[in-house]
Amino acid sequence: MPGLGSAQRWAAAAGRWGCRLLALLLLVPGPSSASEITFELPDNAKQCFYEDITQGTKCTLEFQVITGGHYDVDCRLEDPDGNVLYKEMKKQYDSFTFTASKNGTYKFCFSNEFSTFTHKTVYFDFQVGEDPPLFPSENRVSALTQMESACVSIHEALKSVIDYQTHFRLREAQGRSRAEDLNTRVAYWSVGEALILLVVSIGQVFLLKSFFSDKRTTTTRVGS
Repeated sequence: MPGLGSAQRWAAAAGRWGCRLLALLLLVPGPSSASEITFELPDNAKQCFYEDITQGTKCTLEFQVITGGHYDVDCRLEDPDGNVLYKEMKKQYDSFTFTASKNGTYKFCFSNEFSTFTHKTVYFDFQVGEDPPLFPSENRVSALTQMESACVSIHEALKSVIDYQTHFRLREAQGRSRAEDLNTRVAYWSVGEALILLVVSIGQVFLLKSFFSDKRTTTTRVGS
């Protein structure tokens, strides 16, 4: 029947638009907070950050040194009472997960005080809390529908894609920095070799010239 075919087409179109709208909603951030920052850390310097956290909240601190020196930095995490929760020296990258034991302001610091000449570029991601479920189970009397289950799977896949993209960007930036540093060293070494070769060549020329130059000897007679 014509009416039935038209209704099916409208239902299919509505389903497609519904999936698109849900996909857009998947990209909207939830109540959980995350601080993702890349900053410059000069030599002999220390940079601290602060975050207000409520008791029982699960948090994750992840950091990585992108450029500078041996790509290492000191990291320290303290609770509101000053107790050390995490402390590592000269780490290139690391990840630490903890659950806040009390309310208050937590502090985490990055230190480059052991370095005298080189500054560092540091990236960190501080995740506070967990993402709420897309479809809360409160006041639900039925299981998730097929579309809702697909949206949850897409949401988890998108989060994994974002994490992979972040790590690949960090690796690309670190690789580019190392390549530029290696290129600079090779350029300096090439210039040094050219200067040494020039000095040796000039020295050989003067040395060979001294072998073939005429040496006039003068003799003097001593009267008897």
